[in-house]
Amino acid sequence: MFGPDGPTLRELAVQALSSVEHGYDLLAPKFDHTPFRTPDAVLDAVAAALIRTGPYEKGLDLCCGTGAGTDVLARVCRSGVTGVDFSAGMLAEARARRTGRGPRPTWVRADARALPFAPVFDLVVSFGAFGHFLPRELPGLFAQVHSVLRPGGGFAFPVLAPPRPTAPLYWMLLGFDAAMRVRNAVWRPPFVMYYRAFRLGDVRRALEDVGFRVELRPLPEFGDRRDGSPRARLVLARRPPAASTGRA
Repeated sequence: MFGPDGPTLRELAVQALSSVEHGYDLLAPKFDHTPFRTPDAVLDAVAAALIRTGPYEKGLDLCCGTGAGTDVLARVCRSGVTGVDFSAGMLAEARARRTGRGPRPTWVRADARALPFAPVFDLVVSFGAFGHFLPRELPGLFAQVHSVLRPGGGFAFPVLAPPRPTAPLYWMLLGFDAAMRVRNAVWRPPFVMYYRAFRLGDVRRALEDVGFRVELRPLPEFGDRRDGSPRARLVLARRPPAASTGRA
């Protein structure tokens, strides 16, 4: 469907009728040959922005998939990089595609909603994974990220401006989400993937509610829309530094 190295329509159908975890186990060997992988242009823009806000020591790629975002961490983190995902198949591909640049990653299989880490990370990133979480799950997810960051650490992810109703992409995403809702109403197990449920205003409030301080940084590589707003932003949510205990 996506060229000779990508999945066939039948393979995508089998994946879509599976659970999220098993579906990605099936898709993993061909995932990097699909449009579902975060484009290099987005990864490079985020890496450039994080280099400007660093340096960082230890980084975590949340829902790392085949490790494209982990490569971003390898560019900006000096002492350690970890990728976490609940798909064993995706983690196997991540191990196999290691480029050798930067710190050698540690790969951990775990659910992002129950992270098995102490607060040891200076930076957490995530790329393209939030559609797999229902809006009501985001506060818990963000609380997990907050819990594994050191005081002063950051949680960063890109957000693209939503397409306007006049754009074909708007209707394509609307149709996809509608089809997924119908699928999940009539078929078990559910496959959670919704493109239009991740709204920046709601996300910002959820981050602030669990204790993050949120800033939005334009990604200038993608330019501006006609109204002057950025086409893409980096959300950088900071865990506040520990309160000073020194004497006045």
